[in-house]
Amino acid sequence: MSLDDKIAATLLILQQATQDFRNVCFANSLGAEDMVLTDLIAQHQLDISLFSLDTGRLPAETYDLIQTLRSRYSLTLQVYFPDHVLVEDYVAQNGVNGFYDSVEQRKGCCAVRKVEPLKRALAGKGAWITGMRRDQAVTRGSLAVSAWDVEHDLQKFNPLLDWTNADVWQYLKQNDVPYNKLHDQFYPSIGCAPCTRAISVGEDIRAGRWWWENPENRECGLHVASRILVQA
Repeated sequence: MSLDDKIAATLLILQQATQDFRNVCFANSLGAEDMVLTDLIAQHQLDISLFSLDTGRLPAETYDLIQTLRSRYSLTLQVYFPDHVLVEDYVAQNGVNGFYDSVEQRKGCCAVRKVEPLKRALAGKGAWITGMRRDQAVTRGSLAVSAWDVEHDLQKFNPLLDWTNADVWQYLKQNDVPYNKLHDQFYPSIGCAPCTRAISVGEDIRAGRWWWENPENRECGLHVASRILVQA
């Protein structure tokens, strides 16, 4: 399938989501994939709201991109922050960098800084959209384009599921879409600053995320298993 065909298929999914559900939102992580979706939503003036999660530990380059997005597009990006009481409790119990000590403590940090704000962001929404792709990680190979998200009680769409990394970058370059400058420093996947590193030639594109853990554990809890209704 050509890139033009993939763009058309993605737009069809996004348009169908807005037709079938009210209050559709896009969880924008500001990664390369999500900038593709941002550009498509803006260009085609789709009725999809955008939000992002500020964990309090994002790289400076991510904040720069948030500001660039604000000036480039006529879109409102709502930013959600973690509950400061939960963060303070976590740090008191585990230390400011306690997430390095065990998978349990790392997931606990993600729960406080990401999962709890996500629940607030999705409250009252009818469907949500992500930029996840199947070839990003072993944990994402069984994803569906559209599935019922049992955890959040709403429909979830992954319209870029079958895009390759090359597709993403071809789109960004052809359309002069802004992106996180860390990508130019061999950071294909970007999260919190202390949990993200550059990768080496030949490494998996998610190898720089929580690199001290086994690949099977490298998810933050934002994307739990969903019951598949439509497989595509």
